[in-house]
Amino acid sequence: MKTLILSALVAAFVAFEKPQTPNTLTAKEKKEGWKLLFDGKTTKGWRGAYKDAFPTAGWSVQDGMLTIEKADGRESRNAGDIVTDEEFSNFDLQFEFKLTEGANSGVKYFVVEQQPKPAGSAFGLEFQVLDDDKHPDAKMGRNGNRTVGSLYDLIPAKDKAAKAIGEWNQGRVLVRGTHVEHWLNGKKVVEYERGSEAFREMVAQSKYKTPDYNKNGRFGEAPKGHILLQDHGDRVYFRNIKIKPLEARM
Repeated sequence: MKTLILSALVAAFVAFEKPQTPNTLTAKEKKEGWKLLFDGKTTKGWRGAYKDAFPTAGWSVQDGMLTIEKADGRESRNAGDIVTDEEFSNFDLQFEFKLTEGANSGVKYFVVEQQPKPAGSAFGLEFQVLDDDKHPDAKMGRNGNRTVGSLYDLIPAKDKAAKAIGEWNQGRVLVRGTHVEHWLNGKKVVEYERGSEAFREMVAQSKYKTPDYNKNGRFGEAPKGHILLQDHGDRVYFRNIKIKPLEARM
């Protein structure tokens, strides 16, 4: 009887335990090799794309959130994108994002700062961050491949369940070897093999087929690259950005 009572008390304690503080790692996560990419207080570990320092305006840290201010909606033309100092190849990247009405942004990976600098965002594969209901980009591309959670302009997110505007969404990009997955709010919504024949066929039907995207190697097939948060002239919030380096899949 005492054992049953104790078990019930433990269960009750767990049920009412305070949620994990944003922008922190548990002891278990630290042991497993997770690393925070945003500490909730500073911009340490980030810099402007194609720059040596973090932007002096536009991006800011507010109440444990990394945010880009509202501007004119243009891609990477105001404060500019930001990238991690480090580059990654095989990883489990997790992050949370919160949209404002009509907002557009993105989380890119395998970003390579090619020269000359492109007019828009640095080249890389993109986990789309978008208000599907209010931003026109959701209806562009093919088959919904520019909607939230999608591999931008290549693969539409399937069977997704995005949170309402103003609520936090959980994004995840899992890369092991050539295998890549996008997850949105705990559900896998995209899966593909980088460099496969099917992947290259999709690239050939997208905006990434143009020579500019491929003159320094096939688009999306760099062996390693930076993580990028996009300035698309809309207010978007990020937090709980963390990454776990992985061994390549055999």
